[in-house]
Amino acid sequence: MKYLATNLIFAGVLGLSGCATIFGPAPAPGDTVAQVEAKRGQPSAIYQDGNDKLLAYSPGYWGQYSYMARIGPDGRLKSYEQVWTDAKFASIKPNVSTKDDVLRIVGQPTAIGRYARSPFIAWNYGYKEAGVWNSMMTVYIDNNGIVRGLENGPDRRYERNGFGADM
Repeated sequence: MKYLATNLIFAGVLGLSGCATIFGPAPAPGDTVAQVEAKRGQPSAIYQDGNDKLLAYSPGYWGQYSYMARIGPDGRLKSYEQVWTDAKFASIKPNVSTKDDVLRIVGQPTAIGRYARSPFIAWNYGYKEAGVWNSMMTVYIDNNGIVRGLENGPDRRYERNGFGADM
């Protein structure tokens, strides 16, 4: 029993140490790529944006915040920001933006699917609307990779039973 308790404590400490970069200091402008990665870990994706490189830190299925580090041509951090925001989603323009633009603006979606009522691919982003409400932003993309619309609504993952009230 003594060994079980010791092993559980040790496992808990190891588990928390893997999360240390999440709670450590944020990368600062001027940091090198190595310093950004030391603070935040390996990016989930890397995108090219002109001469800049974007390091994306996507949260996975249950996350509501996603971060992007903009690295200049000199290999140093220009900015580090949370990108699942109302302002960033508003910068995605239907019939103008492409799926590559969407990836450079807000990164990978929480989930990708199709809805019976729409002929488009739906990229879903679960986020905190206005920093408060559990919301789901859906970006509709046609088969040619053009954004055809955006739609915001409640994030059903956080409603009762995961499917809304009393279901």
